[in-house]
Amino acid sequence: MTAPSLAKAPPPARGSALGAPSARRKITDRAVQGLVYLAFALAMIPLVSVLWTVVGHGLSRLDPTFFQFSMNGVGGKDAGGGAYHAIIGTLEQVAITTVIAVPIAVLTAVYLVEYGAGSRLARTISFFVDVMTGIPSIVAGLFVLALWLLAVGFGFSGFAGALALTILMIPTVVRATEEMLKLVPSDLREASYALGVPRWRTICFVVLPTALPGVLTGVMLAVARVMGETAPLLLTIFVTKAINTNPFDGPQASLPTFIWDQAADPNQNSIDRAWTGALVLIGIIMLFNLAARLVARRFKPAGR
Repeated sequence: MTAPSLAKAPPPARGSALGAPSARRKITDRAVQGLVYLAFALAMIPLVSVLWTVVGHGLSRLDPTFFQFSMNGVGGKDAGGGAYHAIIGTLEQVAITTVIAVPIAVLTAVYLVEYGAGSRLARTISFFVDVMTGIPSIVAGLFVLALWLLAVGFGFSGFAGALALTILMIPTVVRATEEMLKLVPSDLREASYALGVPRWRTICFVVLPTALPGVLTGVMLAVARVMGETAPLLLTIFVTKAINTNPFDGPQASLPTFIWDQAADPNQNSIDRAWTGALVLIGIIMLFNLAARLVARRFKPAGR
């Protein structure tokens, strides 16, 4: 009786039934990859188009005069003038908004994730945060107008505009911070608790530093959103062409209201100033995002 052959069977031919599924997977993978690239290209078309249009129209008035002078005493037909008053107003209003909104939003997110997870109060807070996320910006402006200006009796001011922007900023930061805190591994918390560290110290020195890059990203997304809002500011800060560096007294300009005011004037000089104001606003938002990335990279926990 002959011994059984120990020789290995030859590999299946490339066109055999065993090789067909592998070829199909490769074709499917290539097709899906092509669809992803196509979707990315389609998404980039409006973004690049907007940037190209704003840069093309805004460079004509991007000169030192635009950053050094206001529109006080400058008519729509007149050349010159600038957005110094609007830039100062926007920076002050956004700074006040961030100082008010970020601590409230971060503490709210910490409660939802670390303390009240699953509780009735946490579910109620989460529900109202979702409702605030969908509030139209003009409703926030009307609320501040009715409460702060009409009921309490305060006048138009940059602070009133900051209050309206705070209402819009809080839910965005809460949701971003909440998601980042959920991504922090539970092993880090348990290791800290095992060493006898209290919960509040664990949150301050372990959880929040680990989630800091994502939290900063969420804050910058919220800043980018509120920095371009116009409707609530028209109702709370009014429109002025003079320089007002005090956000707590009197009407104050901002870049969105400056753009709105100049674009409403049919004169070419005003339209040029509006385009340049839009370009400056985009530039400020880009600088803020770059600064946030640098800070996040600087304070990123070791090993990440």
